[in-house]
Amino acid sequence: MTTSNSKNFEIDVAEYIEEAFERCGLELRTGYDLKTAKRSLNLLFADWANRGLNQWTIDQTSITVASGVSEYPAGTLTLSVSASGSFSVGETITGGTSAATAIITSKPTSSSVATTVPVGTFSSGETITGGTSAATTTVSAVQDLSDVQSTIDILSAVVTRDGTDFAISRLSRSEFLNIPTKTQTGRPNQFFLDRQITPVLKIWPVPDNNTDILKFNRLTRIEDADAFTDTIDVPFRFYPCLAAGLAYYLSMKKNPQMMGMLKSIYEEEMIRAMEEDRDRASFKISPPTYRYGA
Repeated sequence: MTTSNSKNFEIDVAEYIEEAFERCGLELRTGYDLKTAKRSLNLLFADWANRGLNQWTIDQTSITVASGVSEYPAGTLTLSVSASGSFSVGETITGGTSAATAIITSKPTSSSVATTVPVGTFSSGETITGGTSAATTTVSAVQDLSDVQSTIDILSAVVTRDGTDFAISRLSRSEFLNIPTKTQTGRPNQFFLDRQITPVLKIWPVPDNNTDILKFNRLTRIEDADAFTDTIDVPFRFYPCLAAGLAYYLSMKKNPQMMGMLKSIYEEEMIRAMEEDRDRASFKISPPTYRYGA
């Protein structure tokens, strides 16, 4: 006998839905069954984001900082323009029609600028003006905030200066608020993530150059289930958990009598999957190096 010599088994959205209906003791019959199940599937992904760390959704992002600018998007954010050369890093740009504003943090290309999270929304085709350079250009496309808004949390961050990575520690909202001199400049060594709909990363001290690079590992959203032929953005080891979770969610609407059993199966599958998805780095405990006062 021979084996399949294949390791590419994967299920698309429609097949997950069919599996979930069968676990509920039902048959998939109508277009609305597909629609309501796909909605439940996307809500299930939101539940997973609240349950903890999904290793496959960790993304490392790098942002070049700007002197005097302390707030940055928690992801990649650029504005497409007809030309960027005449603008200055660190200056504020203003939309002539929308009156939206943002600060330029770098110029990745000749036709784009990286910015802070804008106040307002830049309109495609409008003229923007630099507050310092007085340069003007035209917006080529509406700014896409989706990459920043996909950030759930930031796990760790460093600042790279002259090829060396320096760790920066995380502050709570109250700790950041209590910093007495928020305009102090230097190499950043602390950060606070303001978890708004469009998350903002605030660093301190305020950068004193335009060359340091802020690198951070961020936890991002699982990709949506859109088309029924889409494969799901989860690794193989989470397939059973996903099928069990969707069956439980559908049972709430289609077969409440089975909710208890399907929830138990889902929770068991989730525990196994999350335990397997853990970081396997060595765990070390070090005693404090300071002495307690008498």
